[in-house]
Amino acid sequence: MNIFKATLNDLDALTELFDLYRLFYQQKSDLVGAKKFIQERLLNEESVIFIAYDESDPIGFVQLYPSFSSVSMKRTWVLNDLYVKQSGRGKGFGESLIKKALAFAKETDAKGVLLETAEDNRIAQRLYEKIGFIKETTHFYFYEI
Repeated sequence: MNIFKATLNDLDALTELFDLYRLFYQQKSDLVGAKKFIQERLLNEESVIFIAYDESDPIGFVQLYPSFSSVSMKRTWVLNDLYVKQSGRGKGFGESLIKKALAFAKETDAKGVLLETAEDNRIAQRLYEKIGFIKETTHFYFYEI
């Protein structure tokens, strides 16, 4: 298992993984759109992506978006996307990708890493809690428009 900070050299591998990620969330396959989206994030330095390889096979990725806390006057990272191909699940790739993201947050002196997941995504919830994430249930309300 090798995990690297993604560059444009990883664009084709990331495109495939990102399209599979979107399919997992019941979106239509769109390789052209996926490639454009990931390429823009990398070129504009709007996200940080780590990609995992099993030998030479791209197996998963995690994408972080920057945010900031005005109160603490520090950067935070939003773990927005995490995906591991079916063939790599249950082998520690997801956990390793998250730990890489957490190490990166520490390296960048971030306040922390935030994430959200669906109520029914129990497998992901168990993984997040195993790593040390704490489910916020009482202090904040989230609104969307």
